[in-house]
Amino acid sequence: MPFSTAKFLKFRTGMQKRIGSLRAKTEESLDVAVETMMEERVDGFFQVEHGLEEVIKSLVEIEEELEVIRDLSGAMRLESRLEFVEDRWDEFDSEIRERPRRRRKRVSLADMLKAASGAGPLSENPTGVNNAVDAYAIMGVEFGSSLADVTASFRTKAKQLHPDANNGDRSSEPELRRMLEAYQFLKEYLSLSNTEPMRPPDRPYNPSE
Repeated sequence: MPFSTAKFLKFRTGMQKRIGSLRAKTEESLDVAVETMMEERVDGFFQVEHGLEEVIKSLVEIEEELEVIRDLSGAMRLESRLEFVEDRWDEFDSEIRERPRRRRKRVSLADMLKAASGAGPLSENPTGVNNAVDAYAIMGVEFGSSLADVTASFRTKAKQLHPDANNGDRSSEPELRRMLEAYQFLKEYLSLSNTEPMRPPDRPYNPSE
């Protein structure tokens, strides 16, 4: 499916920001590696140096491919490649700084739904939301929308789907679960991509509102 011009431009802008941010962080990691590893961990330094150089090479390739992507499937593949490169950078940076790796968040939707409805635990969706294109579509907002727009859509839809708003009818819970997962994915996605600083909603979501 082809992108509209507006959606493509937003997608490209978001990807370029992530690429630029990761390139800067990779160069910083190389500087830190030289300062901290050359004396006592020289063997590890050469491995890390090679790995970070591969990260930069991959970013150049992704940036080149970004100019020719015009459809959703190509965008999803390219975004997945960038996520893989981001994880590789984190692996090397963690080794340099001798810190635990940052893991991408896996949200427990069962716990969230339990807290929202006062009901027992529910099984999680086995398919999951694993790309931003799907997550934006589930939220019903345009690709590249801000976290504020995503949050506003989430609150509106969650109130409509919640059992309290439907005389206790729980038939919409699968859709609510899917939407919660998409919302949490986009919060993390926007934070990682630096397209918008993380900020909490104005007040906690209350399904009885």
